[in-house]
Amino acid sequence: MQVHNVTGGAGSRLHVREWGKDDAPPILFIHGWSQNHLCWRSQYESPLADEFRLVTLDLRGHGMSDAPLQAEQYSDGDKWADDVAAIIDQLGLDRPIIVGWSYGGFVTLDYVRKHGQSKIAGINFVGAAVVFGEDAFPYFGPAFLENAPAACEADLPTNIAAIRKFLRALVVKPISADDFEVALAFNMVVHPQVRSFLIQRELDFTPILERIEVPVLVTHGRSDTAVLPAMADLIREHCKTAEASWYEGVGHASFLEEPERFNRELARFAKKANG
Repeated sequence: MQVHNVTGGAGSRLHVREWGKDDAPPILFIHGWSQNHLCWRSQYESPLADEFRLVTLDLRGHGMSDAPLQAEQYSDGDKWADDVAAIIDQLGLDRPIIVGWSYGGFVTLDYVRKHGQSKIAGINFVGAAVVFGEDAFPYFGPAFLENAPAACEADLPTNIAAIRKFLRALVVKPISADDFEVALAFNMVVHPQVRSFLIQRELDFTPILERIEVPVLVTHGRSDTAVLPAMADLIREHCKTAEASWYEGVGHASFLEEPERFNRELARFAKKANG
């Protein structure tokens, strides 16, 4: 494992870690709202590291990356785009597959909107969101809608209770107590104001989806109550290169609930996308 400090958009310092072989095809994992690079543990501690260069980051405002408390650090899509571009350029990633989970879908599409597709080989949208705002609420379920407001409250007991409920609602298949404890810990590292800043954006990336030419894999749990399966259908409707992999009886975290299948499909997609 290697640790990098990458200078991202507007000079923000990003905490980045990588596993695997330096000369292998790269995969860049982008986590979701209030999460952390540790959510990908079932990927970087798997045989994927024997075949690929696995790169994870803590998004701005999360984990060990810089977490400024100014709204413009999170409302400006160019900053998210430049964060991803900085990792690709400063680490010398040769046409990575981008894996964007949940809010990571927005970050991925911010990058594509500003920097194009020439430096990436493909995209894996995992329970990913591509629209947000009042008109987009039909694409979100109670796991998010009922818990996100309280998770943005400064009152610590309210905050903790909301995050506990949120994390339990993200999964359908049981996960280990260890995985839950780690997730609870890294969620609580995120300042509630940062959580609030992230969900104040009004977003519609469907026009960007229509311009995508690289291969796209849409991975979605049929029982996802955070980002509803209708969001995956929306991606497929607007992205001509998209193919879907549906997980029956799985919630919002397919890579944690069914990691062996997820890793196998990701490996197959990465190899195909890299020709």
